[in-house]
Amino acid sequence: MLLSLKDIFVNDGMKSDYHYTLSMSDIELDGIYPFTSPVAVSAIVYNKTGLVTLDIDVEYDYTRPCDRCYVDMDTHFTQRFSHRLVESLEGDYNDEYIEVTDYTLDLDELVISDVLLSLPSKYLCKGDCQGLCHKCGHNLNLGDCDCDKREIDPRLEALKQLLD
Repeated sequence: MLLSLKDIFVNDGMKSDYHYTLSMSDIELDGIYPFTSPVAVSAIVYNKTGLVTLDIDVEYDYTRPCDRCYVDMDTHFTQRFSHRLVESLEGDYNDEYIEVTDYTLDLDELVISDVLLSLPSKYLCKGDCQGLCHKCGHNLNLGDCDCDKREIDPRLEALKQLLD
């Protein structure tokens, strides 16, 4: 959605509300498509004493496997993002403000980047997930497997043969 914000930048006290859904089902992350529902977007842009602010509320369902045990986990996210908008930036790049050239802003692009940057870098089903056995692949959250847990350094394998 392309927003035309000239009226808001020019008039103190003015605000605009936007409500729509954004499909992110075609976005691939780590070989999967985790966005199982459209992202519900509610945005408010307002000018308060010359400072233009954009508040975005998003709500969406997210499904992906745990990074340790590979069990699919469904999560419902509700998030809020806030941005300061300016007509132009002076000097070097400043990530505290978003430059709105020609008073237009691509809200879809901003929402997608906000959502993707807010996702956890490690997605776990629970904080103490045990993962999978590296030998047999058994899910260790369901209990121990019958594999020998003793690891022998390959450099010391010859000494083990002496003990056998």
